[in-house]
Amino acid sequence: MLRQVIDIRAELEPFPWINATWTETRLIAASPFRYDRHPSFYVILDELDEGYGCWGDSGTGERGGFTQLLAFLRDETYEEAADYLRARYGELPNDTDEIVLNMPRLNVDKPRVTRIDSAILDTYTYRHPYLGQRGISEAVQRLFNIGYDRTRQAVTIPWYNADGSLGNVKYRRVDSKTFWYERGARPIREMLYGIHIAYQRKIRKAALVEAEVDAHSLCTAGIFAIATGGSAFNRTKAELLLRSPIEEVTLYRDNDAAGRAWRNRIVAELGGEMDVKLALVRRPYKDVNEWHCEEGPIRHGRERKCRTMTFNIR
Repeated sequence: MLRQVIDIRAELEPFPWINATWTETRLIAASPFRYDRHPSFYVILDELDEGYGCWGDSGTGERGGFTQLLAFLRDETYEEAADYLRARYGELPNDTDEIVLNMPRLNVDKPRVTRIDSAILDTYTYRHPYLGQRGISEAVQRLFNIGYDRTRQAVTIPWYNADGSLGNVKYRRVDSKTFWYERGARPIREMLYGIHIAYQRKIRKAALVEAEVDAHSLCTAGIFAIATGGSAFNRTKAELLLRSPIEEVTLYRDNDAAGRAWRNRIVAELGGEMDVKLALVRRPYKDVNEWHCEEGPIRHGRERKCRTMTFNIR
């Protein structure tokens, strides 16, 4: 059982829960999967409970296991979350997760490939107002080849390899917070979002953020940015960055514990090998995109630092 290996509370505490109540036996909070502020979501924290680590959402009736929840919170695939847990806690039992969440479940045993056929994007050549409503310009959406899956009502966000080939696709529902990735594609842990543009344009200075939409927000303001894809950062991502034309990065972390850990990990990985600068997301905003939406293009007295990263979107 999960209680034999995983510290559920320690894994969940860094994330920004809304209206959260922590007890010895449960975390009760607003659901991370929906746009809602009511405490209708729970995770079992009682190590003596057979359901230790499982979660439920009284608002939708959905329930599931811990690995899928962690994958969502870390903005990565199910397999990557499972790999993280194995690396930290050792081999997991076979009955770790019984997922009934209504989102695509990736096949853990399916081989991964470095690139996938870009023709899959041909059916997504549509635009949805979702990103526009979050302050992202049409020019930036074209730059990153954003599309829309009309069947599954999800914005499509392609992830490209350094050579410009397609490595993965993230699908983000426009009516909830749920997302998933293309089956059998390159793991996000091996990629950096937007790195292909740095190669194409030989960009020397860049902002580094967690989420794709944060990179979109900075690019809309004329500041080139790449994203790690969630709060995880590893040596593979560091090497990808060090091999790129980029010589200096400015970190814009989220205003939460996971964001601080993300910043510290990057500084530890890159310190002495690349110039690393720090920028603060103005409080009370939780991330770059919220700041961008509330106050417009991100200048806010940081023109000196940002001007060196300005680039022509077109």
